Amino acid sequence: MRLFLFASLCLFLLGFYPPEAVVRWLGPTEYDLGQLQHEAPVTHHFEFQNISGDTLRIDNVRTSCGCTLPDWSPAPIPPQATSQITVEYDAEDKGRFRKKIKVYFDKQRRAEVLWIVGEVVK
Repeated sequence: MRLFLFASLCLFLLGFYPPEAVVRWLGPTEYDLGQLQHEAPVTHHFEFQNISGDTLRIDNVRTSCGCTLPDWSPAPIPPQATSQITVEYDAEDKGRFRKKIKVYFDKQRRAEVLWIVGEVVK
């Protein structure tokens, strides 16, 4: 039993257990944009709710490439309030795509991960 408790404590301290969530996503965290026209940018809004007991801020949003542009409000998000992150995808390259968006909140150590997928045609 001691060994189990010691191992659990070590894993927790090393960050192997996921942190407690501070937001609840109000839609899917992977969104299929479907078939897009070449060179016709498209946007999607990922909406979330602050489920922590504290006011939150979005520290940063990082994307896996320059073709994906995030936008968010720097305003504080009170407990139980909702906010959104808007992502614009520039449909420059033809073919299927899957792009990662990492969202960093000030009260959560690990990033939340969002995805957009689709296919650029014509």
